[in-house]
Amino acid sequence: MTAVKQIEASARAQVGKGAARAVRRQGLTPAVIYGGGAAPEAIALDANKTRLLIYGGHFLTTLFEISVDGKKTRVIPRDYQLDPVKDFPIHVDFLRVAAGQTVTVEVPIHVVGQDASPGVKNGGLVQIVEHTLEITVEPEHIPEAFEVSVAGLQIGGTLEASVIKLPQGAKLTVGSDATIVTIVPPMVDEEPAEAEAEEVKA
Repeated sequence: MTAVKQIEASARAQVGKGAARAVRRQGLTPAVIYGGGAAPEAIALDANKTRLLIYGGHFLTTLFEISVDGKKTRVIPRDYQLDPVKDFPIHVDFLRVAAGQTVTVEVPIHVVGQDASPGVKNGGLVQIVEHTLEITVEPEHIPEAFEVSVAGLQIGGTLEASVIKLPQGAKLTVGSDATIVTIVPPMVDEEPAEAEAEEVKA
């Protein structure tokens, strides 16, 4: 399960595009904490540390505790924007989360067991239908990823969402019969005779 990570932040007195640009010039990333029945709180984060957190993976499924002037708030990132040219973070949205509250997140799916799949050994290809699976879960129980094994699958075999072992109290937002991964037949090259016939027509 995802561990709670700590972030230091400072309060922002000014909001708006001009104020946000001024914050970025100081090497900071403007952000906002919202939800939880309280007013939105404008904050600023260290831009370099924020970039490392985003590119470190699992950012949108990680539970954070943000400290602003000694006041700590438990949050989960809901969105972020990157500069289209330089790829550094220009804004982050955080949602306040309370004990017992659930959030909806997309968890990555990791496929394993290809070496033990008869279908793959016979030339079949692993086709990942869903790269993530959306669940509703308490933030403390968000998994970093779901691992599904295709070991034993023949060509034409599939795995559905029902094979996923969900964390405590979690629920799928899709049907349990939703296909996650399947083993498809190998690609067949065009028959030489047909290819030659097409060339003659041309």
